[in-house]
Amino acid sequence: MSGVHNTFKAALAARQPHIGLWLGLADPYCAEICAGAGFDWLLIDGEHAPNDVRSTLSILQALAAYPAAPVVRPPVGETHLIKQYLDLGVQNLLIPMVETAEQARALVAATRYPPAGLRGVGSALARASRWNSIPEYVHRANDQICLLVQAESRSALQNLDQILAVDGVDGVFIGPADLSASLGHLGNPAHPEVVQAIESAIRKIVAAGKAAGILSAEEKLSRRYLELGATFVAVGVDTTLLARSARNLATQFKAPQKEQAQRTAESGPY
Repeated sequence: MSGVHNTFKAALAARQPHIGLWLGLADPYCAEICAGAGFDWLLIDGEHAPNDVRSTLSILQALAAYPAAPVVRPPVGETHLIKQYLDLGVQNLLIPMVETAEQARALVAATRYPPAGLRGVGSALARASRWNSIPEYVHRANDQICLLVQAESRSALQNLDQILAVDGVDGVFIGPADLSASLGHLGNPAHPEVVQAIESAIRKIVAAGKAAGILSAEEKLSRRYLELGATFVAVGVDTTLLARSARNLATQFKAPQKEQAQRTAESGPY
């Protein structure tokens, strides 16, 4: 909860690797199952999953009893939307499609109360402050926000040095899917050119003293990125885990039936 020490932000600053899972099922019950699995952080996705502010609130409430740190990705880095998520109690934000240092500076301002930024003050209405029951919340909140920005295009990588120089950006997340598309390899984030660009970016992020993050369901790639110094690495997606397991289970039982039917058809009626 905002206003309380952000252990996730502290761990990233100390370069402690944190393993995460992407939550795209947009359901508190499913999120709670994942929360008990042992991951260090869970990403509540509002960009490509059907989450809005209210469903995000429900998921945050489900996760509150567990040690896994919630990170929220809004659909876009708009000031008014960031304000709503912060008032929900979100401390860790992952903002998609950040292309320039100017964008990054605007995002920092959106997450800070004045005079450091332009976040609106409405703590009496906010879950973040426990409706003004957290002492000195408005004076403590700024330092507990963890702002992570996504570099996921060729132009973002070209501007990476400038983005990394922005004070208040805690980390940079490389988006392999969009980056691969931007580099001309749509649907192939494991392409050597993409992997090389990712590795170069991770080295640059780490050298700048920022946290590097990425999502990769390929174990070999995930371990490689951890070796390079990435500290918040998501290693799977809940929708993929469910879909794959469901298909495998169906195949396990249906395939033998199809084989038997085929053998029967080939042998004829006599």
